[in-house]
Amino acid sequence: MEPVKVGILGLGTVGGGTVNVLIRNAEEIARRAGRGILITHAAAREYDPRAIRGLDNMLVTEDAFEVVDDPAVAIVIELIGGYSPAKELVLRAIANGKHVVTANKALIALHGNEIFSAAQRKGVTVAFEAAVAGGIPIIKAMREGLAANRIEWVAGIINGTGNFILSEMRDKGRAFTEVLAEAQSLGYAEADPTFDVEGIDAAHKLTILGSIAFGIPLQFDRTYIEGITQVEPQDVVHAEVLGYRIKHLGIARKTAQGVELRVHPTLIPERRLIANVDGVMNAVLVKGDAVGPTLYYGAGAGSEPTASAVVADLVDVVRALTTDPENRVPHLAFQPGELSNVPVLPIDEVRTAFYLRLRVVDEPGVMAEIAGILGQARISIEAIQQKEPTREGGEIALILLTRQVREGDMKEAIAKIEQLDSVKGQVVRIRVEHLSG
Repeated sequence: MEPVKVGILGLGTVGGGTVNVLIRNAEEIARRAGRGILITHAAAREYDPRAIRGLDNMLVTEDAFEVVDDPAVAIVIELIGGYSPAKELVLRAIANGKHVVTANKALIALHGNEIFSAAQRKGVTVAFEAAVAGGIPIIKAMREGLAANRIEWVAGIINGTGNFILSEMRDKGRAFTEVLAEAQSLGYAEADPTFDVEGIDAAHKLTILGSIAFGIPLQFDRTYIEGITQVEPQDVVHAEVLGYRIKHLGIARKTAQGVELRVHPTLIPERRLIANVDGVMNAVLVKGDAVGPTLYYGAGAGSEPTASAVVADLVDVVRALTTDPENRVPHLAFQPGELSNVPVLPIDEVRTAFYLRLRVVDEPGVMAEIAGILGQARISIEAIQQKEPTREGGEIALILLTRQVREGDMKEAIAKIEQLDSVKGQVVRIRVEHLSG
């Protein structure tokens, strides 16, 4: 059988890794796919020819549209990233009847509904395993391996840069800005780290995971996003003393009221396996009603880890080339006509526990005032820590852990607490998740 001809858009870190993995493991991949897979066309403006194998056997151009319009190309791998021209290229490839493999989480999170609809009409596949958690096959696990389950919730460390920063802050007591600078020097963070540290990158990925978990359309605009720039070393220390660790989590949960989609710093018990995922590694914890909690761990970025997922998608597409389009695995796990209109809850309607840090005047009755406000809002306190003042009559740090409460009620209570004369500055609050199975 003739090899399948593939065109690749982008020969950067992931693109180069994809070419190298495909060539290095060509024989093994062909045995698994049932036929050979050859990258015959490539589009790139900048690349390192010394780092990529097999370029002499490819038609390399700077115009990506030449690749998607070439009739010899059966599958297009999109590794340019971003929203445009990636969207236009993918839609053109689909219109030309070509299957698509992409690692572009932003593209899928924002435009996936349109792209999958176009692919369904043309009878082609859009595969996107590499868009979430790099080399971890989390999409395949949720879409196929857990198909018997009603998924209850998903919680993931899905941005390695943020996890590296929080790990360094905990292990070495370093400040956020100092660790961020190191992450940039090591290549973990971009010169503009906004997408990583403000949670946008994680929110793209969580949008995809939530859609697959619960069978809802992709809704990035309804995902709550909060970054880690305000986390201080003292919060990391206080959390540790209380038996928790702070992680930047993406959380998707199905409730009777609707679906929660939220990315934010989170205290989780240190005994949880996911709490011990450090450095740039990723991990996703999925709770199904039949299987219970399952954890998926591995490299969330990098040349060959991401290439591993890209090539795995490529093999899946090649296997399905002769399959009836109606009998392929659905893009979002559920059949296109079976997606649900369950609402995504606004953050004020979410129920979670909280860590609160207050700076208060060291005098009698302060705790009673604060407890009174919390009591009026029906917020129960689970634990209290009071740090000794540095001088007599000075200010002290007061640490509270609450039980679960509606977010909107907590916001109102914090606003009232901050109006007290005995409370100085803003109340720091971080959500708490126990992730119990």
